[in-house]
Amino acid sequence: MTLDEILRALPGYLWGDGGQWSGLAVTAKLFLISGGLGMLLAVLLALLRVYGPAPLRWSVAAFSYFFRGTPLFMQLMLIYYGVSQFSWVIDGWQAEDPFWLLFRDATFCAVLAYVLNTAAYAQEILAGALAAYPREEIMAAEAFGMSRARVIRRIVLPGALRRSIPVLSNEMVFLLHATALSSTVTLLDVTGVARALYAATYAPFFPFLMAAAIYLGCTFALLASFRQAERRWLKFLRPRSA
Repeated sequence: MTLDEILRALPGYLWGDGGQWSGLAVTAKLFLISGGLGMLLAVLLALLRVYGPAPLRWSVAAFSYFFRGTPLFMQLMLIYYGVSQFSWVIDGWQAEDPFWLLFRDATFCAVLAYVLNTAAYAQEILAGALAAYPREEIMAAEAFGMSRARVIRRIVLPGALRRSIPVLSNEMVFLLHATALSSTVTLLDVTGVARALYAATYAPFFPFLMAAAIYLGCTFALLASFRQAERRWLKFLRPRSA
């Protein structure tokens, strides 16, 4: 692959070409939507896992076990290719049912797989933080007359989220790298652009090297943002100087 070919390939990675989204924009969209929705679902599941009734706790544990015990690639394949094999989905396809319209969209299937997988891992982190929350802080809040629900909402949950920032940063990096699987369901993310260039030029080194460099830069930016969040919201955990 010559230098001219590399320069012509840059728009597909960075700012799009022919009116289409760039590979970086597709990756960013998948990451932001999946990360946001996955964390919201993880918070709900963690609260149910720690404070919910026994049937809900068992259900959340089974959900977590399945999505953490199977490869993300298999989950993506089951959602994108497997769901369309059921007869009730095929009937929906023939009738243009909204359910089918969602599951025939590669972006929706990819986001759904990433959201469920992220929620399964993140809820384990948050559930552990909730269960191990310092009892002294809870007792202090109860001494002020707060109800159990208010203590959880105003004291325990925010504190657990703050304490989980360092571990959640690793989960977000994993999600960023996992978006590379989107190219297997026809999405032209960063990896998809690299695969398309490889198919067009039969030169695998430079397209995938450029994709790796983009992922590396995004990872550094993501980790830097989490380090800034740690400095801001975990300042109270730093040892005080004499």
